[in-house]
Amino acid sequence: MVKRLFLDRRFYSSMLQLAIPITIQQLISSSTNLLDVLMIGQLGETSIAALGLSNQIFFLLSLFLFGISSGSAIFTAQYWGKGDMVNLRKVMGIGLTMALSVALFYTLIALIIPETILGFYTNDQAVIEIGSQYLRIVGFGYIFTAISLTYMSVLRSTQNVRLPMTITIIALSTNIFLNYCLIFGNFGFPELGVQGAALGTLIARIFEFVLMIYFSYRFKTAAAAKFHELRYRFSFFKQVLKTSMPAAINEVVWSLGITTYYAVYARIGTDAVAAVNITSTIENMTFVFFIGAANACAIMIGNQIGAGNEEAAYDYGRRFLVISFVLSIIFGILVIILRPYILSLYNIGPTSYEYAYRIQFIYALSMWIRTTNLILFIGILRSGGDTQYALKVEMSSVWLIGVPVALIGGFVLHLPVYYVYALVLLEEVVKLSIVIPRFISRKWIHNLTGITG
Repeated sequence: MVKRLFLDRRFYSSMLQLAIPITIQQLISSSTNLLDVLMIGQLGETSIAALGLSNQIFFLLSLFLFGISSGSAIFTAQYWGKGDMVNLRKVMGIGLTMALSVALFYTLIALIIPETILGFYTNDQAVIEIGSQYLRIVGFGYIFTAISLTYMSVLRSTQNVRLPMTITIIALSTNIFLNYCLIFGNFGFPELGVQGAALGTLIARIFEFVLMIYFSYRFKTAAAAKFHELRYRFSFFKQVLKTSMPAAINEVVWSLGITTYYAVYARIGTDAVAAVNITSTIENMTFVFFIGAANACAIMIGNQIGAGNEEAAYDYGRRFLVISFVLSIIFGILVIILRPYILSLYNIGPTSYEYAYRIQFIYALSMWIRTTNLILFIGILRSGGDTQYALKVEMSSVWLIGVPVALIGGFVLHLPVYYVYALVLLEEVVKLSIVIPRFISRKWIHNLTGITG
């Protein structure tokens, strides 16, 4: 096992070819979010809180879209391993239909009732007003994002990871430049503050959509489907939905839990939610490596299952778990060491600083648990089609453990935000203890290529 783990050049070559571009893409994306928060942070804690809470709407949408695309990717990865392009593109059509439907719903929320939604998180009227202005602009980009993510998912699951990476880098670089110009009024642009950040983000998402569509068809990729190839029978739709929908529901259940946590943090105070928002950008920066690994794991395992190599799929899962554990320990140590330097970049008061300092320490200590769960749920169970089991575990841990302890800690015991943050992590511990035996049992491996349209 040790020899196969560290000396299998073929495994590492495949892993790095997939994981590095995805990691770079996620790193650029997280860096953009970090720069956004840093730029908005110069406007004060109210603006930071408004941006963070407004982005919870996009967070919910993006997780729903991720659930849809990753649910579809279970099939596209296995069909790609089998060499079945006909059914691969039919699944792509299902993914587009579902993604556009969800994006339209969130667009209407952002444009029509942003104050109502933000009022769920906070009573601070200044935060609600600024956040609503942001949502009414950025909401127009949700549909473009839904289409881009669907194409990106198909490209990734068919091992074309460099094209999405390149497009994302170009789009997000555009976003950074436009935000710098429009937030502060640089290079002759109007000074629009938070609204400038929203406008820059909207333009960048439309630009990303145009690039994704153009180059997918220009290079004749697996995502370059003609309209008639995206059509599917309802019977096929039901079969695909049986496996893919739990993945989408899983993301919604989990994201609703996360947004409930944010509501608790916000009710503790603006200092608390600002500290959590700052910490979340650090989490995103460190998690990019593990997201890349989880996606590479899902692609490689899905391709192996589709090709009928179930023992290789299990072995790949074992290797990814060991690698992610080692890396998470290293990154946790780095977060602890770099905390003072990171927080010195923000224009925040002593209370927010203290909260963020403590929360980042807790995050660093628990990183290995969270990354292991990420590999297990996204990289292993989902790629093996074991989505219903994953949904049951996720739903139970979030809503029977995470949310109750957050509410008790915040509203009954009135604990400081860093203690509430620590209590929430109990759900990650429970998930890990349940899913490890499932992985060892191999019951998560399901070959789905027998489902055809």
